Amino acid sequence: MPYGGSVLRSGQHCTWRVRVWDGNGQPSAWSEPAWWEMGLLHPIDWHAHWIEPIWQEDPNAQRPCPHLRTTFSVDGPVFSARAYITSLGLYELFLNGQRVGDAYFTPGYTSYHRRLQYQTYTITALLQEDENAIGVILGDGWYRGKLGGFSQRNTYGERLALLVQLHIRYSDGHEQLVLSDEGWKATTGPILSSDLQAGEVYDARLEMPGWNKPGFDASQWQAVSAVSYRTDHLVATNGPQVRPHEEITPIALVRTQGGETVVDMGQNFAGVVRFSVQGPAGTTVRLQHGETLDEHGNFTTAHLHVPHGFQEVRYTLKGDAEEMYTPHFTFHGFRYVKVEGFPGMPRSEQFTGLALYSDMPETGSFECSDPLINRLQQNILWSQKSNVLEIPTDCPTRERTGWTGDVQVFARTGSFLMQTAGFLSKWLKDLAAEQAAMDKSPISFPAPSEPGQEKR
Repeated sequence: MPYGGSVLRSGQHCTWRVRVWDGNGQPSAWSEPAWWEMGLLHPIDWHAHWIEPIWQEDPNAQRPCPHLRTTFSVDGPVFSARAYITSLGLYELFLNGQRVGDAYFTPGYTSYHRRLQYQTYTITALLQEDENAIGVILGDGWYRGKLGGFSQRNTYGERLALLVQLHIRYSDGHEQLVLSDEGWKATTGPILSSDLQAGEVYDARLEMPGWNKPGFDASQWQAVSAVSYRTDHLVATNGPQVRPHEEITPIALVRTQGGETVVDMGQNFAGVVRFSVQGPAGTTVRLQHGETLDEHGNFTTAHLHVPHGFQEVRYTLKGDAEEMYTPHFTFHGFRYVKVEGFPGMPRSEQFTGLALYSDMPETGSFECSDPLINRLQQNILWSQKSNVLEIPTDCPTRERTGWTGDVQVFARTGSFLMQTAGFLSKWLKDLAAEQAAMDKSPISFPAPSEPGQEKR
């Protein structure tokens, strides 16, 4: 039933309810009212400016993650407040020290030159009287990080940028806009590098307590510049976002024949490891993530044919009591985690796996009397969860690429197991946007080989 009412406007709050008629034409009672809110429908609705740090960067090197911040004042009781935000690269948004939202890898992976998603957050409860502070961390992500089977950099661009605006509506009816502009400040912090394939390097000694709260001294931070990137291709989020799901407890912490310390998660999945550690300042803990052990029971990534430094996390301690760390802008495909540099002997309870995948509810299941078939079914489901992170991928370890053949083969099974409509619809829109004009020139084939000598 297509909507036939008046034209809706940006930011409009809409309520709706529904009833149904049975086979005898008798109507049900009306449902309880529900609501939605319109997004920003037109480029002119964006009053904010794209901003980026002013410093120069080597486009071929891994770079620290920029931290950006500004402050603003709230001068009365707030009725409602929304934050509209997107970035070239990935972002994490903070308001008065609190992380806004629970999604990973926002604004998501799209055909960035043609469609760029933005997110909308309700921030009413996070605002406070007088001074408030916004903080944003940017990461390379798919935009300029390593991407595809050959791990190329800068596929879509070389510089990270931010676009954000807050709409604050006061109880007396007046409104306030808080915009990204040249009044913001930027610096680098403890995330020395973060790449979806390579991993993350974090130095806790460089943390800046309170950097995303009011009252922080940012006088030594650098300026940002306003840049004229487009806004006419911005679209509201139209697919499920990536969120943490299962928390996986290790089944063992083993000492291998080669003298390695390896955490066995007991399940192959895509995600990250959250861990706690205590030790001297400057100590660096290194985690390597892999899928299997070799024939001698030692950790290996040889079957992946990946370069050194792939799927790694390095964390340097600041020397406080107990330190807790969760990577920001990376993920890995793994079951086993090789631990090096850990002060003292680690314990398995210090490690927790976080499975990360697009937020699709499970809709179908299968179970029978044969435990091996049931295990196979669980493997199929975990294979799906590990390969539905923003796009349907070929593997969560090496290429992580949206080859269309893999999902074409698996789509029917995947749609039985999980609610895939929003996920696949969003991806197919980007797939269509990326397609070049069809080449209609004749296709030539090599001459056939002699019988028995077919070339493969």
